[in-house]
Amino acid sequence: MVEDAVGLGAVTVLGVLEQAYFSLQVIYARRKYSVSPPTTSGPPEFERIFRAQANCSEYFPIFITALWTSGVFFSQGLSSVCGLLYLYMRLRYFWGYAESANGRLAPLYVSAQVLWILIGFSSVGIFHTFCRVYLNVDLLQELGFALGLL
Repeated sequence: MVEDAVGLGAVTVLGVLEQAYFSLQVIYARRKYSVSPPTTSGPPEFERIFRAQANCSEYFPIFITALWTSGVFFSQGLSSVCGLLYLYMRLRYFWGYAESANGRLAPLYVSAQVLWILIGFSSVGIFHTFCRVYLNVDLLQELGFALGLL
């Protein structure tokens, strides 16, 4: 059973490490720009790093939930690959935002699309499982019969 979730677990740990990296960047920026807590305003360079970290943290629970739900109910492999792509794009988002507000846009759009794909996979997987377990209807088998594949 544990082996079945190794991809999801690996992506989760990478995501947690990425969140830690973002938090450390805010700490370094606070020191560099002399912005003491609890202040959250300062030079634009600091504010961009602070907002990039906050934005990534705000979406992390949504990402982790969609990753695991998609992995458990749809496909661990596809979900793990999507998870890696999401994390990479969030890293690019962070770096881009640290440079300029416009630098965040392209990675933001791609990471949002990947997140929606994970949510879609989750929805399809849960619906299929619900039909199979509670309605005793295997939609994939029914589709195969309808298309003459089985």
